[in-house]
Amino acid sequence: MNKKSLKRLIDVAAGRVPADLVLKNAQVVDVYQAEILQGDVAIVDGRIAGVGEGYQGAESIDLQGKFVAPGFIDPHIHVESSYVTPEEFGRLLVPHGTTTVLADPHEIVNVLGLQGLDYMVEAAKETALDIRYMMPSCVPATNMENAGAVVEAADMIPAFEKNQVDGLAEFMNFPGVINAQEEVLDKLLAAKERNLRIDGHSPMVFEKELNAYAAAGIANDHECSTVQELKDRVARGMYVFLREGSVTQNLRTLLKGVTENNYQRCVLSADDLQAKTMLEKGHLDNSIRICIEEGVSPIRAIQMATINAAQCCQLTDRGAIAPGLRADLVIFSDLTEIAIEATYIAGDLIAEKGNYLPTITRVSTENVQSSVHIDTFHKAQLGLNLASNQARAIEVIPQEALTNEAIVSVQRDGEGQFVFDPQQDVTKIAVVERHHNTGNVFVGLLKDYGLKKGAIGLSIAHDSHNLIVTGTNDEDMATALQALKEQEGGVVLVESGEVIGSMALPIAGLMSDLSGEEVAEQEAEINRLAHEVLGVSEKVDPIMTLGFMSLAVIPNLKITDIGLVDVTKFEVVPVSVAE
Repeated sequence: MNKKSLKRLIDVAAGRVPADLVLKNAQVVDVYQAEILQGDVAIVDGRIAGVGEGYQGAESIDLQGKFVAPGFIDPHIHVESSYVTPEEFGRLLVPHGTTTVLADPHEIVNVLGLQGLDYMVEAAKETALDIRYMMPSCVPATNMENAGAVVEAADMIPAFEKNQVDGLAEFMNFPGVINAQEEVLDKLLAAKERNLRIDGHSPMVFEKELNAYAAAGIANDHECSTVQELKDRVARGMYVFLREGSVTQNLRTLLKGVTENNYQRCVLSADDLQAKTMLEKGHLDNSIRICIEEGVSPIRAIQMATINAAQCCQLTDRGAIAPGLRADLVIFSDLTEIAIEATYIAGDLIAEKGNYLPTITRVSTENVQSSVHIDTFHKAQLGLNLASNQARAIEVIPQEALTNEAIVSVQRDGEGQFVFDPQQDVTKIAVVERHHNTGNVFVGLLKDYGLKKGAIGLSIAHDSHNLIVTGTNDEDMATALQALKEQEGGVVLVESGEVIGSMALPIAGLMSDLSGEEVAEQEAEINRLAHEVLGVSEKVDPIMTLGFMSLAVIPNLKITDIGLVDVTKFEVVPVSVAE
């Protein structure tokens, strides 16, 4: 801000000159004192000049008693999990009152390296939503998988120094932090030396190990699934992000631990949110409604989506309605059933009555395509030879990225190969390295996904995003993998050797170039076919649940292209179990 604009802001605030815009007769949500103020909101040059009575402006809008609250801020989200580009992501979120997100692009960076970050930054410039990126901290997420790139501390520094990112994104390698590994310390110090925030990821970490994680400077955690985890982290000075995503939904559980004494350390977040969910339920506006349903006061819920988020993300210019702050505002009529009617970003009306108003321009995606490389794959690699009839299986937990380790009794043929039993909810699951044509394939077992016939394959396999496929027979699994190669990633459903459903995600194998509505329609059809035709359990999301089965930083058991990973020990374990 220069002297001229500062003088104008002060003059408008003092009532000496007219504002650009005055929202008159408003009920203003004061998130500092948890009160409702009556009056006008004066805006000039994209900032709030004042709140009170008698302001005049070049434009005035009589709100007739409607509520005005700060724009919503999501402190941790992955754009790629929406399956749409950043430009489209902004179009979907802003009508729901979201004005700022802190996005971790580790999905695309795990595929394409920092070239992927560059694309995301450029694409974000084409949306009114303020998408602020964090530097992916774990590329790859573990040393027990092959990603498309490796990002070390030295690679991060140019982005830090160019202010391309706001800090270091979720540190998923929590064992590396707890054990003070050299390369981890280098990354932590690269951020700390520049006073940048470091985001956390520490599921089921307790006591001295949690102390070590917090001592490293980790500021928050979005992986709490129990009230005790929430309390443990708040007690150590961390913020807790109460997550309500498309699959991982911890909000209702964690709200039981939110009190008058700790709510200021609690923030609403989505983490992974599909376009379909945005269109059907919304974003943080939906989380606020859930909070109210669970007995949280509306203003308290709004605080957890605004001022708490701004403070934890070190955004001193937003998160409240006060003189000098950005005019990021939302308007609604009913405080107890919040439905966003209009969204302003930096003083401009960006969305009204559910419609995003700006014209959308997209950046080129030419440099972030053609990312599926499995030239050496052959069907024989899908065989699973077991030393006994007892085997480890990844057991799905509905609505969670967490899994259990299950010991199952299975059938084998005369050569020791696993044989699918239609009476048992256990199928093969395989991860196929897709970045460097290494030929790596690892096959394990999946329990309680519900698949009864055919196969489902994805190029969305958190966090390295190799190809992942589960099926009742090798032929359909191989067909799914070949189809994924041909359509450059996405989702494929196969029955009896034929592709019966697909959703192409040609941008890094993660995102579509279609609209959110088109993607949501495709996803709905994928879900229908998966549930009704292939028999996938109604309790699980066919796409996101399967994609989480390779997430080797979330307990208990996961699978990568290298092996079956016991996340509690951070080591590879055999599929076979001695009888």
